[in-house]
Amino acid sequence: MDRTEEEQIEHLKDMWRRHGVPILVGAGLALAAVAGWKAWVSHQESQAAGASSAYQTMLETILTADDEASRSRAAELADQLREDYANTRYAEFAGLMQARLAADAGDFAGAETLLENVVQSTDDGALAEIARQRLARVLAQQDRAEAGLELFSGEVSGLLLAGREEVRGDLLVSLGRHDEARQAYQAAIEATEDPRNRPQLQLKLDDLAEEA
Repeated sequence: MDRTEEEQIEHLKDMWRRHGVPILVGAGLALAAVAGWKAWVSHQESQAAGASSAYQTMLETILTADDEASRSRAAELADQLREDYANTRYAEFAGLMQARLAADAGDFAGAETLLENVVQSTDDGALAEIARQRLARVLAQQDRAEAGLELFSGEVSGLLLAGREEVRGDLLVSLGRHDEARQAYQAAIEATEDPRNRPQLQLKLDDLAEEA
């Protein structure tokens, strides 16, 4: 072995003495990070699977509900899903469903709270708009149609716009503002790809024409 090789070996030994422990620590931290990431992904997948199963059970209970006891059970399942899987989209869907059950039972204040929670918590613009439209109807049921109209801001398009304008039209009719209601129903028809799929819009317009 010549001098150069001996110097290189000594240099490597010196580097290991000075930096061997930090290298090992760094490698350990890297391995821990990878393991942590895998554990997080596994947890997320488990959460999604559990939430999906819970949501399916809730839907099946609602679809077969034929008495007060089964409807109460469906509401309990929705509440449990929202608690156990709060950070999933299924929890937001469950909130919408629970609000519908509350409204069907005449608990409009409860439905209002549930829908407000969805609007405030979701990062899905379409879901927030759907919740706002339902919230507007719930407010109208509590003689607060003006407050319902104030919920709508920002731009939407397509079916969401059609739904929004129909809700606005209904609220405006309840307030006796028929000219504005006609404009809203017409906007809803124009936003619908095929108005034949929403024949109730033309019926509502025709009813207002008869009252004019």
